[in-house]
Amino acid sequence: INYMKSETQEVFNMNKKLLLTFADAIHKKKIIRLTYVTKDLQKLVRKCAPLDMAPSRRAKIPFYKYHVWDYESQPKPHIVILNPNQIIKIEVLEEEFEPKDIITWDKSKSPWSIIRDWGRLS
Repeated sequence: INYMKSETQEVFNMNKKLLLTFADAIHKKKIIRLTYVTKDLQKLVRKCAPLDMAPSRRAKIPFYKYHVWDYESQPKPHIVILNPNQIIKIEVLEEEFEPKDIITWDKSKSPWSIIRDWGRLS
């Protein structure tokens, strides 16, 4: 199944299996267990909702990055944006997430790169 828009197809040399697993979790609204390395080289394992693989709007150079909702971040859940080389493992869990509980921003100003059927939040 191809969930990617055509302009997203050129996602550098990242691990295609990780990207496909991530896109499938978005499509199925499944929570993931994400293992990654922080910028200060700390290994973390977090329960997250996958949101998108897209260029960061704040970045000076718009490289594609993983965008996730980190349920376990402190002091409260928030979005985490990771470079592909920070991702070690993505495990799709049986638990589902509800996009309306996470998405509070205007999607017309920041459209998704990965196609999904999330109703009005697509």
